Amino acid sequence: MDRTTIKGKWALVTGASRGVGRQTSLGLADCGCSVVLHGRHVDHTSALAAELSAKGVNVLQIGAELSDQTQVDALISKALTETPGIDILYNNAAVMTPYRHDWMTIPAEDFRASFEVNTISLIRICLAFGPGMVERKWGRIVNVTSGVKDQPEMNAYAASKAAVDKFVLDTAGRLAADGVLMNLLDPGWLRTDLGGPSAPNAVETVMPGALVPALIDDGTYGKLFRAQDYTGETL
Repeated sequence: MDRTTIKGKWALVTGASRGVGRQTSLGLADCGCSVVLHGRHVDHTSALAAELSAKGVNVLQIGAELSDQTQVDALISKALTETPGIDILYNNAAVMTPYRHDWMTIPAEDFRASFEVNTISLIRICLAFGPGMVERKWGRIVNVTSGVKDQPEMNAYAASKAAVDKFVLDTAGRLAADGVLMNLLDPGWLRTDLGGPSAPNAVETVMPGALVPALIDDGTYGKLFRAQDYTGETL
């Protein structure tokens, strides 16, 4: 994998203000990518935008609440009109519903909230930027998933991520012939706001593995990449 292959590309990272999104944005900028930083509010990404600009890359900030499809529309429109086109998409943003000890009574609203952000908005963003990638005959779409299993207390979150997995498996093959590689990324259990303080891995360990699905150039699609498999490696 050659980091220079994505130099000069435009990347969009959702949920960029902290955690995996922040680390991924920094890594992309280090490769010479211009980066669109998404957060719920623009001021959430201001410090990161300054950090990336200091690396000599172009930065665009967009604020949008992904539970509101009107704001998703606005995010898509702004990214399409204010960049030459999104070449690399990291769908990282997600919401974690409460851990329900009484998992047989998980309220329907938990599932609605999870699927709205983690699945519906993610899919809509993929479908919005995919056509431009197909037209340019190059693109990388990385959808962040989860390794959560055997925990029915987290069914709402886990089911929304399983739906993302299915979307990728069904869709990636249709894009690959046009040079657009869609894959999944499991960052591992990290000490983030979503992963919690008991997670075994520091958020920094997501690198360099998080970059692998953007750097691949061998036609791989529909694959689950595990960031922790690349700990300690140099790409």
